[in-house]
Amino acid sequence: MNLDDFSDLIERPDSGVRRDAEERRERLVVPPGALGRLDELAEWLAAAQAAVPVRAVERPRVVLFAGDHGVAGLGVSGRAAGTAHELVRAVLDGGRPVSVVARRTGVPVRIVDAGLDCDPELLPEDVTRHRVRRGSGRIDVEDALTVEEAEQAVRLGMAIADEEADSGTDVVVLGDLSVGGTTAAATLVAALCGTDASVVTGRGGAGIDDLAWMRKCAAIRDALRRARPVLGDQLELLAAVGGADLAAMTGFLLQASSRRLPVILDGVVTAACALVAQRAAFRSPDWWLAGQLSGEPAQAKALDRLALTPVLDHGVTVGEGTGALLALPLLQSAAALVAELPERDRPAAADEEKAELPGG
Repeated sequence: MNLDDFSDLIERPDSGVRRDAEERRERLVVPPGALGRLDELAEWLAAAQAAVPVRAVERPRVVLFAGDHGVAGLGVSGRAAGTAHELVRAVLDGGRPVSVVARRTGVPVRIVDAGLDCDPELLPEDVTRHRVRRGSGRIDVEDALTVEEAEQAVRLGMAIADEEADSGTDVVVLGDLSVGGTTAAATLVAALCGTDASVVTGRGGAGIDDLAWMRKCAAIRDALRRARPVLGDQLELLAAVGGADLAAMTGFLLQASSRRLPVILDGVVTAACALVAQRAAFRSPDWWLAGQLSGEPAQAKALDRLALTPVLDHGVTVGEGTGALLALPLLQSAAALVAELPERDRPAAADEEKAELPGG
């Protein structure tokens, strides 16, 4: 597999449709600019849909890729290593923030086990049946995956994107359920942006103290030494310092873009995968929105490289797609406003002709 092949498969959203959307917006009763960034969101969605007026977002879905990372065993996370399955169970039971917001907004949640470190019997079969491997390697001293496993994970993400596109999903809110995932994500961002470990090391969704932050920074520094020699091959990079969940999300983002399926990104993990996907296919970011700014320095670095401006900046650090899901109602409102607001009354033809006559 060569991820660079996606560069020929992914096209930009229709710029002509976007111009038509902009022109139609100028004719509405509310002056241009009065709705702020909602105008931009509606025009982006219209171009993605190739439809003017823009269609309502009626079948969104949250898709969460789950996995455990061996590097969590170093004490770099606020959660114990190998406990991501507990997050998955809590989401399924309705006891996590993403569950609450999803219930309130009526958006279904789909969880895909790409690399959880638990017995499959602990979770429903429709969650675990896609698993690539049990946990990912400790990236500071070993590869997260074999190259074959990385390809399998990318193909898993591609298959999930195809399933969502074929089922009629019109917008995906993409997130992760992981322990140690922000360490792998920060490593990818630092490698792709040519940045030192200290610049990208954050405190993760569960929060860590200063000593854990120092351990995390050291782990990223060591992982970077292993990442830099394989920067020329995205698949090898994901195998070296990514993980099954990150590789699957990268495949999902690339295939979703090729299928013209818009995606709202959540936090640093999805941003890191987006950065890998952009390196493979430079047009792919045109199909994504950054749902929120999570406060993770690596996410800010990645979004700057992707030229994506977050929709929200509310300090939501919990992860699991929550921040991106909170941005969805804004996108839906933006589409409804430009589709349903009336256009300004135009002068009658006779009045226009009279106005053109001398003394009219």
